[in-house]
Amino acid sequence: MQSAVRVVRRLAAIAFADIADWTKLVEADALATGVAWKLIQRSIILPHLPEFSGRLVEVAGDAVLVEFASAVDAVRWAVDLQRRLEERRSEESTTVPIRMRIGISIEDVIVEEDSLLGDGVNVASRVHQSAAPDEIVVTQAVRDFVWNKLPLALQDLGEQRFKNVSRPIRTYRVLSDVGGARSSTPVQVPWENRATVAVLPFRSEGSDAAPYFGDGMTEEIIGSLSLNRSLFVIARNSTLKYRNHDSTASDIASALGVRYLLEGSVRRHKQRLRIHSVLLDAASNREIWSERYDGVDEDLFTFQDQIASSISAAIDPRVREAEISRIRGRPTDSFDAYDCVLRGLSVQYNLNRRDLEIAGEMFQRAIELDPSYGQAHAHLAWWHNLRIGEGHSTNVGVDQQLADEFARRAVELDPGDAWSLSVCGHIQAFLRKRFRPALELFAQALELNPSCASAWALSGLTLAYTGHGEEALARVQNALRLSPFDQLSFWFCATNGIASIVAGRLDEAVSWLNKSLRLNPRYRASARMLIAAQALSGDLDEARQLAVEFLESEPGFTVSGFGSWYPLQAPHLERVMEGLRLAGLPP
Repeated sequence: MQSAVRVVRRLAAIAFADIADWTKLVEADALATGVAWKLIQRSIILPHLPEFSGRLVEVAGDAVLVEFASAVDAVRWAVDLQRRLEERRSEESTTVPIRMRIGISIEDVIVEEDSLLGDGVNVASRVHQSAAPDEIVVTQAVRDFVWNKLPLALQDLGEQRFKNVSRPIRTYRVLSDVGGARSSTPVQVPWENRATVAVLPFRSEGSDAAPYFGDGMTEEIIGSLSLNRSLFVIARNSTLKYRNHDSTASDIASALGVRYLLEGSVRRHKQRLRIHSVLLDAASNREIWSERYDGVDEDLFTFQDQIASSISAAIDPRVREAEISRIRGRPTDSFDAYDCVLRGLSVQYNLNRRDLEIAGEMFQRAIELDPSYGQAHAHLAWWHNLRIGEGHSTNVGVDQQLADEFARRAVELDPGDAWSLSVCGHIQAFLRKRFRPALELFAQALELNPSCASAWALSGLTLAYTGHGEEALARVQNALRLSPFDQLSFWFCATNGIASIVAGRLDEAVSWLNKSLRLNPRYRASARMLIAAQALSGDLDEARQLAVEFLESEPGFTVSGFGSWYPLQAPHLERVMEGLRLAGLPP
């Protein structure tokens, strides 16, 4: 009679860490990357594990699995590892900048000789996909063990669903040492309330196409999209099995739990490259965006980076449009916080008083439904700012104060969101005339997400305010290149018009401002500046006609009143005011 096999179990904290951008590093220099990874294992990972009572369970390619007896030790080890890797990257002799993503869970595991099996291992290997390079993400259970034992802040990422894990997992991002602060700061709306996107492996086509380039392109796009906090992007490891798929878009989307699929191909012929990408709304199997990019492979990585940034920026407004269409017609009493933001955005830029009020109500309701929703605070700050700029404010002082408060709160809730940082920067420049702090906020936003079109345009406007017209034009050009069909395109064109006035290009200013008004005829900021530009360029008849029409929409307008608050600096403000007076607007 056979004896029963004894199953050995124990509670363990499991850390799973892998190298970010592994494919790109190997593509650039496989030998140097392999040597650097081996060196990190021998000089950083293995020697310091005993300090944290850790045991190396497995090394698999670019990843390691480590067991700890304590969740506290596991998190301490992860923080120490990230610090040592940062120190290594700062050394002049470092040729391969290794960055790692770490996920930690604590579960009951099955022990088989030196290996570990069970749900805890699976969860740790999935949770790390939520981490950006240099970040650590832990499960709710780990957070409950460490929150009052380590001087770390933990940002709540909400519940997430991972491949082959049947239940939702609540996760937290470990922030750097905050000098003894022990908090659990909420950040962003849970992922299931955001637009969800999966990037399928780009196909390499043609006799000269190397498969690795398609893989590298896919990884670059995922990395770029992941910087946008409005989107939840499925990790590359979850989409690899669809490399040569024959499944339908709806089947893939259902399996991955996403609404949108981005797929594409890379074709190479001698020195020429052609990349084609398509964004699908999987539920309706409808193509909502496609683009083709041509280039040469003289600088492969630069071209790859440019395409990834362009695709990331281009699909953001397309996804937003599709999401807004999705919630139209639904009863508002069934909206969650994310849907409220979409509903507000769907009417805000109509710029009439009634729709502006609806937008404000929607953003406020989003915050009431989810007080931790950083972008909802940013949108409400922008709304108060828009009321002032468009002459709809009944109390400018109150709107100014609220815009400032909501913008600051948005950044507190999610300091990694480029949109929130950009709004906060604009509030500082437009309403407070604090230009240096504004430019610092824009710099942070662009460092976090170089594809953020709004950050480029808003920083350009601040530069125009301070007299740097040419640099402002270059920045807005970046915004228009990255997001030519943005909901704020009319605003980008108006900014170009203001920058052109500052740069002394009055004919170009008239052209840009006319284009802005064609895109949004109700945008009063463009109308004001167009009147000034036409008057200054000598077209007084047209300027005076526009001035009459402008006063019908804003009968209380005076040039001196406008000059008292508008942030454009001397001597450019005086020139604009002169143009407004020449057009016949009340002094």
